[in-house]
Amino acid sequence: MSHRLSLRFQYDGTVMNPKTLLEEYDILPRKSLGQNFLHDPNMLDKIVSIADLTKNDLVLEVGPGTGLLTERLAQASKEVTSIEVDERLQPVLAEIVANHPNLSIRYQDILTLDINKLYAGLAYIVVANLPYYITSAIIKHLLESDHPPTRLVLTMQMEVAERMIAKPDDMSILSVSVQFFGRPQIAARLKPSVFWPRPEVDSAVVRIDTYDKPQVDVPDTKTFFRVVRAGFGQKRKQLKNALSSGLALDADTANALFDAAKIDSRRRAETLSLEDWATLTRAYISIKP
Repeated sequence: MSHRLSLRFQYDGTVMNPKTLLEEYDILPRKSLGQNFLHDPNMLDKIVSIADLTKNDLVLEVGPGTGLLTERLAQASKEVTSIEVDERLQPVLAEIVANHPNLSIRYQDILTLDINKLYAGLAYIVVANLPYYITSAIIKHLLESDHPPTRLVLTMQMEVAERMIAKPDDMSILSVSVQFFGRPQIAARLKPSVFWPRPEVDSAVVRIDTYDKPQVDVPDTKTFFRVVRAGFGQKRKQLKNALSSGLALDADTANALFDAAKIDSRRRAETLSLEDWATLTRAYISIKP
């Protein structure tokens, strides 16, 4: 990088461990917020590299924590807006804000952020270290917003990352939802030792490049996800039973749906591809009263 990181985050030539830093402010991580702070400098630099930032890019960071990644993002991009729910971290992040005029931090829940209002039609990139307990909700909020990002680089639990990139036979609502909006790939794998406190599981960095428009043809997104949610609504059940229940279809209408879609009603939701769901959606719209 072209600039040094803030001196308070340097210790004998290495990045100061978040434990040492937070002890200065008498702050303990909160389990309720899923706080595991990434501190390995090589991995921090790798995340910035995966994000593929330029000096023209606007970045939305979720969960700056102690700011070790935040500062790198500010150096690599045009402007960074960081969203932090834990107001106790304000004094920890104050020096970084002071040193980088292109950085602003908002202390609020990301799920309450009006993204469309913040970026007003401008392209932006999301970089986030997501709390494990709320990963799916945050991804949904970002991808289903009226103004989604062009790219997301997300650190998350490995198990969730693997579910996200799943193929038919192992699909879930999460994988269908993410792959409807973009192309996810696991870009890096992280051991617990690169975090403090150490999580009990491995993590991954997932890059999602969003599509200008969905890769499957559906009449409308709302109906598509209504059909998908119905299909996954009763685990392990055959599609006919799940969709009949979830969409309130009588037996004749359910039979007409699968005849129109030319999909075996005995299949289970996890076996369907995005195109299969799109076909079911089109068929549902064609036969519903």
